[in-house]
Amino acid sequence: MGMNMGCALSFPLSSVHRHKLYTFFVIAIIMEENAEKFRKKQPISSLSEGDVIDDVFVVKIKKGVSEYAKGYRFNLLLSDNSGKTIEYVYWGGHDEGKVRALYDSIKSDSVVRVRAKVSSYGGKLQLATNEPGVIEVLDEWQYHSEDFVKPAKKDVNEMYAQLLQTVETVENPHIKTLLERIFTDPPIREKMKIHPGAISIHHNWIGGLLEHTLEVLDFCELAARKFPQLDRDLLVAGALLHDIGKLEELEVTSRIKGTNAGQLVGHVMLGALYVAGKIDEMEEFDEELKNKILHILVSHHGKRDYGSPKEPMFPEALAVYYADEMSSKLAEMIEFVEDSKGDTEDDFMYYRRHQKNIFLK
Repeated sequence: MGMNMGCALSFPLSSVHRHKLYTFFVIAIIMEENAEKFRKKQPISSLSEGDVIDDVFVVKIKKGVSEYAKGYRFNLLLSDNSGKTIEYVYWGGHDEGKVRALYDSIKSDSVVRVRAKVSSYGGKLQLATNEPGVIEVLDEWQYHSEDFVKPAKKDVNEMYAQLLQTVETVENPHIKTLLERIFTDPPIREKMKIHPGAISIHHNWIGGLLEHTLEVLDFCELAARKFPQLDRDLLVAGALLHDIGKLEELEVTSRIKGTNAGQLVGHVMLGALYVAGKIDEMEEFDEELKNKILHILVSHHGKRDYGSPKEPMFPEALAVYYADEMSSKLAEMIEFVEDSKGDTEDDFMYYRRHQKNIFLK
């Protein structure tokens, strides 16, 4: 609810005025709650040259105001919850102040309503307008956030309950206490239920990080059953904590984006620092066990070239690395196949990220 009724008034009000003021607030709140919300009408991937659209997008990148022959212009990169993007160009007139005022009113992550015709430039589709009023910034209550960030695919409360049930099965008292302190902490619990697993590559939806974490856990549980020599408690700790740094690496607004800490430090080190701090709060935590848990976190990308300061140096660390790979790589390819089937009737689709064709049938 956007209305703040906690304002302090510096002058006395009669009962009549208080009633009128109360009525005003109630009407304003009802109007806000019942106001029409703009819905995404079609994904960017379905746009074609010549389409006339009136739709909503999230601003991913602002590219600045520049001069051209007939005045001043600016460019925006717009996106939706598919992760696809399209260029938007505003061709303004000679009044630089008006163009800059419009540009300044639009922020990165703003949700905008655009009325435009889809054209093609340089082999790519774009939206271009040159009239005032064809792009407007929407308030938070005017749009649905799921139009820009994919909704959860599974019940996040059920998934979190599964995570906590697994913690209860841990036998090592140090590991169990560590996991309980972390995952019963309300801020961690709420973040885990919301956070995506990545910006675009895999599990990039609400609750995606939690879903990915449980998938890694399942693969580690399988490894523990197949190889009884493995320390199952250590595997559980590694699976549940390996991506904990993503809670600080990513943030969800009207889109998924990296934080400053995420850009500068990265989730591997953020996670290791966080877990090390939680361990240091505990009394008599075994030093070797601490180092093994931290090693799993810093080695879970497998290779230095993939972002790991260390490569796996014992079996449980190797198991977590491959479990992470299984979850992320399978989710990525499944998502690519499902999305591509809607874009083509061909048997194959070229996957630019991996520079190879993927079979869709």
